[in-house]
Amino acid sequence: MLPRYGVLLGTLLRSLRDAPDSQGRWFHVNVFVSAAGMEYRCAVDVDSHQSNTGVEWRVVNINAADIATVLSLAPGYHDLQHTPSSGAWDYIRSALFRVRLGCLFVMMPDAVTRLLMQIFEGLLNTWERGDHVQASTALERILVPGKRVLVWGEPFTSGNGMHNIHQNQGDPAGSQWWNENGIWQDGGTLAEQPNGSWIAFINKFTSQSHRTDDQGHPLP
Repeated sequence: MLPRYGVLLGTLLRSLRDAPDSQGRWFHVNVFVSAAGMEYRCAVDVDSHQSNTGVEWRVVNINAADIATVLSLAPGYHDLQHTPSSGAWDYIRSALFRVRLGCLFVMMPDAVTRLLMQIFEGLLNTWERGDHVQASTALERILVPGKRVLVWGEPFTSGNGMHNIHQNQGDPAGSQWWNENGIWQDGGTLAEQPNGSWIAFINKFTSQSHRTDDQGHPLP
């Protein structure tokens, strides 16, 4: 489990990609946020050393009513409990990130309905996969300077900012991140759009599982 976990609310100032290098460092898109008279740097992970395909990501439309509790918080950083009612994010367990088709096929027999819904929901919930350039571009497309932005993750131990802005569960046994696995502690970026709607960018490493147990460890 992460030592600390929470959400930062503020106004987007700008974003900046890390300079490419050959030193084996992780690649980030740095999102700069103004909140309560302070500037924060949020380092969003868009690269992985575990796979040539880098990371997986999704861009998800979010209904403001479903995040009303978090949106009501004052600008600045807030610690969150690892629970579904605190405003914490969990890519696997939260209904925010699952597209449901509801009663689209109610006129069909039950067995056919279930099968079609599973197929179409699977397609709608597919993760994109690519390199750090593609992931960076997908994130930057939703960022609007001057608009509100929320960032979930772990605060820096020194200085103003956030890291671990990615899925924080499902890391494999034997990895250095095994002990940080946990549920209801995923990071991510939520950006307000010019029309007032909200779009989330959620991201994970290709080495992380899409299925986890109650401790956030990967399931077979």
